[in-house]
Amino acid sequence: MSEEKKMFIKDSEKIAFDKRHRATIKFNISKYDAAVDRGRKRYSKLDLARERAAYIKRDAIHNLPDYLLQFEENIQVNGAEVVWAEDAAEAILAVQKILKENQAELLVKSKSMTTEEVDFNEHAEAVGVESLETDLGEYIVQIAGEKPYHIVTPAMHKSKEDIAELFHEKFDTPEKSTPEFLTSYVRGLLRKKFTQADVGVTGANFLIADKGAIALTENEGNAMMTFSFPKVHIVIAGIEKIVPRMKDLGLMWPLLAAHGTGQQITVYNSIVSGPKKEGEQDGPEKMYVVLLDNKRSELYQKDDQFEALKCIRCGACLNACPIYKNVGGYTYDATYSGPIGSVITPFYKGFSKYNHLSSACSVCGKCTEVCPVRIPLHNMLLFNRRDAVKNGDTPLSWNLGMKAFEFAFMKRNRLDMMGGKAKNSMGTMKKNAMGEKKSLPVFAKESFSKQWKNKQ
Repeated sequence: MSEEKKMFIKDSEKIAFDKRHRATIKFNISKYDAAVDRGRKRYSKLDLARERAAYIKRDAIHNLPDYLLQFEENIQVNGAEVVWAEDAAEAILAVQKILKENQAELLVKSKSMTTEEVDFNEHAEAVGVESLETDLGEYIVQIAGEKPYHIVTPAMHKSKEDIAELFHEKFDTPEKSTPEFLTSYVRGLLRKKFTQADVGVTGANFLIADKGAIALTENEGNAMMTFSFPKVHIVIAGIEKIVPRMKDLGLMWPLLAAHGTGQQITVYNSIVSGPKKEGEQDGPEKMYVVLLDNKRSELYQKDDQFEALKCIRCGACLNACPIYKNVGGYTYDATYSGPIGSVITPFYKGFSKYNHLSSACSVCGKCTEVCPVRIPLHNMLLFNRRDAVKNGDTPLSWNLGMKAFEFAFMKRNRLDMMGGKAKNSMGTMKKNAMGEKKSLPVFAKESFSKQWKNKQ
């Protein structure tokens, strides 16, 4: 058993029985569920919208190399520089070079899970550049010394009381400050940083191939200020973020908003096609787009799991997942948690270390049901389990146990060969098989089928 799997089992058992944590997550997700339900009901033909979105992303992924080259050509014409990064190390080297060349001391960064994937903040600070998160949720977890808990809502695991206590500790704000007060406090603090920053860093919700532009969607306006004030704009985006045409945003943006936050459309939506041109007063003087592979090409080669690259990071599958709601985001020990994270993380971080995430699933299918681009997530988790066995990434004891399980359950009479006493004895061979908080149920003396026959 890998150390990562041992830690997952240990952490999940601990957090699943933390009643305070579960209450916080239940409350926060319930607010999103209610909002998303209203957002989805705005569609008269939601299934048709999802089918069209799935088609757009399916086309984008099937023709990924062509659309990426089209994007590169068009955005370079617009004055931006494109950097291809095979892995996180190449992306960081490229960024550090840009920071040094531009003598950066302070950078501001909008919310971006791709930057979290490459541990951006730590590597920026390693070359003497202060990296400041500007999304409120990201800022909260940054000052707490934590990573995002959820791909849409970074501080979902914290209550308003937790955040008030954190700000009182870090900034000596009044105890039990209201969310409104703290939001205003952070806004004032960050406004100064926007005007002082040398570099602005963003991700990209979409890369628009036919226009050579990036699309950003947000609710706070911080991303807009991140690329507007500083002289240098760096974009770090996964290669799967491509969409073929600008007109596709008319469908994708509202669908992302409806499934992510329940809004008809998010408050700020920006299209950035390059640095400012001659005669323009606003905008960055330089723009760099780092296109990150980081094992996405390996996933792209898979016949069954490649469709996971269609994901638009709405977070709907996390909110729907009963496992995520019980074990929480940090237990996954990965940038991307929940069902989508369980599918892609083994590819990004190694199957031998992280294939256990594919088993952190009850196969209820809720993630597939809510996905706005129709990714069959629960099936992909089963494909991952299959591949883990084929690759020899599962222990011998597990494989033998599954063979025994298959043999026993193939025929009813095989299950009835042993009575309840023998089954109970076998059940106690491995202590705590169901964890510290649960125990195996007691088998009846006779199986149901035998009892039924006897009654007849």
